[in-house]
Amino acid sequence: VAALNCTSPSPESLFKELNNQLFHQNPIPPVASFSEPLNITIGITVVGILGVDEKTQTLTTFLWQVLEWKIAGLSWDEQECGTERVSVLREKLWVPDVHISEFMDENKSPQTPYVYLNNTGHVFDDKPIRVVSSCKLEIYNFPFDIQSCSLTFGSYLHFASEIRMIPGVTGEEVLSESKSVLETNGEWELSDIKVVPSDLELNEGSYSEVQFQLILRRRPTLYVVNLLVPSCFLVAVDLISFLLPPQSVDRSSFKMTLILGYTVFLLIMNDLLPVTGDRTPLINVFFSISLALMVASLLETVFITNIQFSSSQYSAVPHWLSVLVLRYLAVVVCMSPKKSNRVTVCLNPSYKGNQSILKEPHPVKKASSPPAAPPEPALEELKKLTRDLTAIRLQVDKHFQGSKTAEEWQMIGIVIDRLLFYLYIVFIIASFITITGIW
Repeated sequence: VAALNCTSPSPESLFKELNNQLFHQNPIPPVASFSEPLNITIGITVVGILGVDEKTQTLTTFLWQVLEWKIAGLSWDEQECGTERVSVLREKLWVPDVHISEFMDENKSPQTPYVYLNNTGHVFDDKPIRVVSSCKLEIYNFPFDIQSCSLTFGSYLHFASEIRMIPGVTGEEVLSESKSVLETNGEWELSDIKVVPSDLELNEGSYSEVQFQLILRRRPTLYVVNLLVPSCFLVAVDLISFLLPPQSVDRSSFKMTLILGYTVFLLIMNDLLPVTGDRTPLINVFFSISLALMVASLLETVFITNIQFSSSQYSAVPHWLSVLVLRYLAVVVCMSPKKSNRVTVCLNPSYKGNQSILKEPHPVKKASSPPAAPPEPALEELKKLTRDLTAIRLQVDKHFQGSKTAEEWQMIGIVIDRLLFYLYIVFIIASFITITGIW
């Protein structure tokens, strides 16, 4: 294309020259020879993050794309033709076939029919693009995750040996420009933009590409308020329920109600959770641990309640168990075993002695002794009364001995309940600190 010679500084004269010299050559790339590469400058402005879909692994963004290239040999004098820049129809010029490799859907943004043409031969193609691109999302740290999605700009047919970036333009400058265009209050915010030039090596040649990496940060407030905070509250209520005395309150019913309520809560909030990928998200691990802790506390309550209310059916407490729990574990959990004021054991020796006396047979009558006198009625009544009192003492002593056994079993249950309560607190703290540290 030769330099334009306008007859007058008017639009008619300029477009007449463009039509004669340039517009009829729109199918031909604007280079002097086939061996000369055409350098194309690409710039994007991220106008807004429209959405991120974890299920389909797609990112929807709204971009403003700027392409710049030079038509070899084209120029005109600003004073002679009357303007420095003019807008022309896109169909009148050769336009590079720049595409986005990660494109997953058609561009539904409004089409701009014009491009800018400068008197130096530079063409500026500005247009909006609604990009639905594929993005491999890593949701392990959900909802505190940071995603890196790439947009690779390249050419379908035309390839070159090198690619050059705009000097002095960095990802931070593009980021500041995008923030000045549109402030969004959605779930995602643009954290950074990195530009990485690359080459696609194929058998036909080396295709130049420009890869823009969009660093996106999720705003976790919604999930913290709706998922994490209620879960922590329910775990705290389950922890405080250990303070209920199991011998007088049905603690197991209270814990079962908590488990059912937590299960319904997870079912309702299931839509807010992401679809699991290669690794299970930490938030799912958090929910599983919380539910497991509630179930474990329910089983512990059933175990302690069984000891408390079924102790009267057990035999005496083994000596080793009594020493281990009431002497050592009670000190560990800062409890002193309750001592009984009843002195019932001392009744057994006297009772056995009296029983041996009562059961002692009558002395054998000697042949030489005279016949015994008939027993008196008062003596028979005293003997009968003695047998009745002995039976009553036997029942009272058995009752006292059973009460002592039940009391020991109940004390063992209280000590074990306090020990498991401390272990429950330690496990909750360790689990929450670990998950928070990973997050």
